Amino acid sequence: MAMNHVRSIRSITISKEAIAVVCRRTYSSGKAKKGSKGSATSDAPKASLLSKEVKSTTVVGANILKDGADPQILPDSEYPDWLWHLIDKRTALSELRRKNIENLPYEDLKRFVKLDNRARIKENNSIKAKN
Repeated sequence: MAMNHVRSIRSITISKEAIAVVCRRTYSSGKAKKGSKGSATSDAPKASLLSKEVKSTTVVGANILKDGADPQILPDSEYPDWLWHLIDKRTALSELRRKNIENLPYEDLKRFVKLDNRARIKENNSIKAKN
């Protein structure tokens, strides 16, 4: 019976030593390794594998299917009209507040109400957070 306890204690100490060896923290030697982040060769721009012709006719990286190909860029007339209005700048709340509300177009009025409500909610939440 005493022999069994010795074997179990021995296996516990061996496993603790193994864990200590595996989990031991190592320190850097302070020397820079070859190909590290600070090397001058990695700062150079990498050459593109695609030709300029392919880049100008396809949307590179837009394919989400395994067996699919990147979609072709179509002429502007093939896209819907609403798409070109997405890049238009929209007026900020401060500019909308300066204008007369009664003369605003419907879209600007709708945007003003939305932005004003959002600003009021943020102000109320910050007041509640302070108290």
